[in-house]
Amino acid sequence: MTTPPRGHAANPTGRASIRDVAARAGVSVTTVSHTLNATRFVSAEAKAKVHEAAHALGYVPSEVARGLKHNTTRTLGMLVPNNSNPYFAEIIRGVEHHCYGAGYSLLLCNSNDDPQQQADHLRVLSERRVDGIVLVASGDDDSIVASCKDLRLPLVLVDREIDAIAVDLIEVDHAAGGELATAHLLSLGHARVACIVGPADLRPSQQREAGWRRALAGAGITPRADEIVRGDFGPESGAAAMRRLLQSAQRPTAVFVCNDMMAIGALHAAHETGIAVPAQLSIVGFDDIELAAYTSPPLTTVAQPKEAIGTGAAGLLLERLRDGRAEPRRAILQPELHRRASTARPQD
Repeated sequence: MTTPPRGHAANPTGRASIRDVAARAGVSVTTVSHTLNATRFVSAEAKAKVHEAAHALGYVPSEVARGLKHNTTRTLGMLVPNNSNPYFAEIIRGVEHHCYGAGYSLLLCNSNDDPQQQADHLRVLSERRVDGIVLVASGDDDSIVASCKDLRLPLVLVDREIDAIAVDLIEVDHAAGGELATAHLLSLGHARVACIVGPADLRPSQQREAGWRRALAGAGITPRADEIVRGDFGPESGAAAMRRLLQSAQRPTAVFVCNDMMAIGALHAAHETGIAVPAQLSIVGFDDIELAAYTSPPLTTVAQPKEAIGTGAAGLLLERLRDGRAEPRRAILQPELHRRASTARPQD
């Protein structure tokens, strides 16, 4: 039976410690530390012993210990409302790609659109000593401000500006996107353009609705009260909202849906009702998730530059960590209309 190196059996994790490496190499713990971290001159003979011992024992330096010593963990946190939503998943991919390229790890949390879970996750990320946080916020402004008030680390907001928090922000111009979608439908000749909007307390939802109203006002059209229906950004709510619109006395010929997931639900409701898209009804979504190109028919939608949002959020955070920048920065990106087969001129 092989006798474990002195000190190794006492390690409750079963993993080799720096003391195990020192014992096997016949040097001090300090020498092992300076060798592995290249922080002081160590003789070639001692280096060789340390590296041989570390390799033989499978020693992996503790990033937690390094973080405590240098006050950095090279780990970032990210909190999203719903990681099953493809829109957030695509932004996460951009953040993670940029972090990985810069030598950082990413801890991901999901708030499930619950302000209390959001507050708990923010606290846990802070306790885990992440170097900074990317936040796609849930809940009303007061709850978000309360959750963030005790954070003592860099924060970047994505997709939603909060006036009372002076931190970095990156988002698309939501109002411009709503206006772009509605202007497209108006240019096709639609005069009755309804809107399926998101939650009332979310600023992107408010801004997209404002863009819809602005485009209609520019065309001299005042929307009726029954031409706007609220959903929760999920496909089920989009389907329910579309059924309500299709039951209106004056059924719309076109609908701007304020995100793609609701638009997919709206497409389903139109199909089950026997309404042909786009022959009888045109539909425009918002986000341009990857699935939008594979719906039936493929969905015309307002594209958010999701990769640029993700990499930009990580870039703002890393810039603040690297340069110590104190002044908050705002990056407002412009949306684009991706025209596909779900929109057409109205039938006579």
